[in-house]
Amino acid sequence: MNPLQKPLDFLTELDSHKIFHRLPRVRPEAILVEIAVPGERWEGEVFADGEIEVEVFGPSHGIIGGEEVVRRWFEKFSD
Repeated sequence: MNPLQKPLDFLTELDSHKIFHRLPRVRPEAILVEIAVPGERWEGEVFADGEIEVEVFGPSHGIIGGEEVVRRWFEKFSD
């Protein structure tokens, strides 16, 4: 599998659910995906090995998780 496929699929899913996001880079080993949803700000870092790490800021008080947290975005915040 293409190592970029998982991050590309992740970004495509954000687009398909109309979830606003930006792609700044703050660490050389990962791409940061900043996600803005009502009342919260989410940061998802995608690493070269395809791992995704997520941190949530807002009412959730800084929860850190992996792909299971991403599923919540698509269930809770899609149009």
